Amino acid sequence: MKYRIGVIGAGSISEFHLDAYKAHPDVEIAAICDMNEERARAKADKYGASRVYTDYRELLSQPDIDGVSVCTWNNTHAEISIAALEAGKHVLVEKPLCKTMDEAFKVQEAVAKSGKVLQVGVVRRYGANVDILKRFIDDGEFGEFYYAKASLLRRLGNPGGWFADIERSGGGPLIDLGVHVIDICWYLMGKPKVKSVSGNTYKKLGNRANVKHIEYYKAADYDPSFNTVEDLANALIRFENGASLMVDVSFTLHGPQKGVEVSLYGERGGIILEPELKIITEKHDTILEITPQMDHPTFDFNQGFANEIAWFVSAMKGEKETLSPVEDGVELMKMLTGIYESARLGKEIQF
Repeated sequence: MKYRIGVIGAGSISEFHLDAYKAHPDVEIAAICDMNEERARAKADKYGASRVYTDYRELLSQPDIDGVSVCTWNNTHAEISIAALEAGKHVLVEKPLCKTMDEAFKVQEAVAKSGKVLQVGVVRRYGANVDILKRFIDDGEFGEFYYAKASLLRRLGNPGGWFADIERSGGGPLIDLGVHVIDICWYLMGKPKVKSVSGNTYKKLGNRANVKHIEYYKAADYDPSFNTVEDLANALIRFENGASLMVDVSFTLHGPQKGVEVSLYGERGGIILEPELKIITEKHDTILEITPQMDHPTFDFNQGFANEIAWFVSAMKGEKETLSPVEDGVELMKMLTGIYESARLGKEIQF
């Protein structure tokens, strides 16, 4: 049986979904939807979709569509996901789940009522490096993780467009980039319940469109004069089991281009997940730094999305439960919105 998939939102992230769906033997890409009909039609032609829509409701009304990927602006994730669930479709929604806690709870309620799969697109959970680590973690190799640190610092990397519009995005690097590194640390730490967050956001540099001689990704609707999101965010997240997570992320910063750095520290060993997988442990009174041998020692986006889509299809079939259910999306939103609220109020937020 071929599962017929519709992709809602034909922007840049949809390419990863569409490439993975196209390669999956049990999937037919049936429909593409985007407000920009020309863009939707171009994607439909490229990936062999027979139907094009500019209104997601028309796509969802088609009875032969089994599931959808929601690749739209953040402020529409909840609305479209709920409508898709109510229409009897399985849903893979790009991160973040939504913009607000009220929306998050509404999506969770819709999932419970529908009986359908909703998978949150925190794609780093589906990387090969994480798959390897989970085997070590589940075997107790590291003991309890009590501290993690995650960083993703761009010196010039504000994509502009909707990414820089707080009404559509919900925020800047924290909700766009931070969601990935916060999630992967929290997931590998065993998903402890969040106790409190203390965060800061800074809006000092904007798009830095004046900088010359350096290329970087720009949204299709990039406007160098417009920016309403933070440049940088940092936070300390405390969990009920006593563990803590420190994170800092930026779009623009007067500093080096550091990329992704993720480390976790446990009672019996530690992990450097990014920029390259390493395991630190102790044997026979000797500290060891172990480098697992693998094709991609860092996260590979194409492989990660292929794994994520394959897992989503298996979940639709009832063969597996998703690795990233709606409950995890809700807990992530609690952390993200808590950090923004802490920054706004200038004090720690307790849960």
